Amino acid sequence: MIPKKKPIAAPAPRRRDADVAYDAIESLISTMALTPGSPIVEGELAERIGLGRTPVREALMRLMSVGLIVQQPRRGLLVSPIDLANHLDVIATRRALERVIAACSARRASMAEREQFVVCADRMLAAAKRDDLNRYMQADHELDLVNHAACRNTSAVTAVVPLVIQCRRFWYAYQHAGEIKEGARCHALLARGIATGSEADAIQGADALLDYLEAFTRRVINN
Repeated sequence: MIPKKKPIAAPAPRRRDADVAYDAIESLISTMALTPGSPIVEGELAERIGLGRTPVREALMRLMSVGLIVQQPRRGLLVSPIDLANHLDVIATRRALERVIAACSARRASMAEREQFVVCADRMLAAAKRDDLNRYMQADHELDLVNHAACRNTSAVTAVVPLVIQCRRFWYAYQHAGEIKEGARCHALLARGIATGSEADAIQGADALLDYLEAFTRRVINN
């Protein structure tokens, strides 16, 4: 009997240079490698991330649309400032969207995705225990990706992603006021609530996470 050949997996489609540029520049901004108020020089940025000016220009236009870059008369493009007071509005808006996304994920996630939620939560908890901020933020990003895929709600994800980026940048800017062990605990509540398939538990986890982010923001403002 001739054994059947395993099907060869199709290679992943090559990402557009503009998308690669967007991710690279967004990471530089959200991790404070490009600080608020700093000028954006297209040529220098293209050289820094190793891509041409055309994809970088397209990425900058997208970053302007989500508020991470602003254009000012006679000063050109700048990394947008962090508005402390406005960040509470960011949190409030994100809360409403995260509740919708959590409920959808609890209802629609596949078994493999539910398992991945638990894996991401465990990684965050482990990173927080070691006080490893980089791995903590990496696990946080992975959890977002799983959640956004599992919810199968494109409208909510499109609306929430710019707010998540703003929150990530806020965290890097004021991480001295954060408590990553508590942050990891709240993320784990969200992840495990979704993994159980209970919409109520998932929403409760989303609220716990946004309560934590709001308290963190208020500590920064009050200090």
